[in-house]
Formats: sequence, C-alpha cells, structure tokens
Amino acid sequence: MAGYAWVLEVRPGYEEEYKRRHDAIWPEMCKALKDAGISNYNIFRHGLTLFGYFETDDLEATKADLAKSDVNRRWAEWMAPIMKIEIDPATQFPFLLPKQFYMS
Repeated sequence: MAGYAWVLEVRPGYEEEYKRRHDAIWPEMCKALKDAGISNYNIFRHGLTLFGYFETDDLEATKADLAKSDVNRRWAEWMAPIMKIEIDPATQFPFLLPKQFYMS
C-alpha cells in the first residue's frame, strides 16, 4: 500500500476549534474516507501547519470517490472557514508531497 502526505494550515486563532472538530469527526466522514480506500490516516499539527499522512492502494480511485462524496463536500465546506487549503489545480486535490526518504 502506498503512502501519501500533504501540508495545509489552520487559520490563526482556530487551532483549538480544528482539534475540537476532529475530536468529534462525523462517523459518516470516517466511513467515506474508508470507503474511498484510505487507511492509516494521521494528521499532525505544528503551530498552524498541518501535516497529513494516509495510505491507499489506488490514489486515483480514492480521489474520484472523494470528489463525488456528498459528505466529503459538506466536511470540506464546514472546515474551509478555519483552514487555509491549497488545492492543486491539475488534480483538484490538496498538493501531495514528494517522498524524500524511506527507512524500513
């Protein structure tokens, strides 16, 4: 299974709200992520910077499933006011980070 990472930002002053919303993530959002093939999903925060890591067998299928998911759209709209989200215009998905090193 391949791993992917992204970097986004929390808007200043919304750090605790971001944490609160993820502590109470909608069960249907978790289901949508799993149904789209995502596993081992983690988000870390350093200051305002968010670092996300997830795994999926088929990134293109995962992106397509999330793009047509109503719950993913509603979650994104709910989170948009408290986050700075940079979307890659070529993929309509957050910019993914190129892997620089791997150690097993």
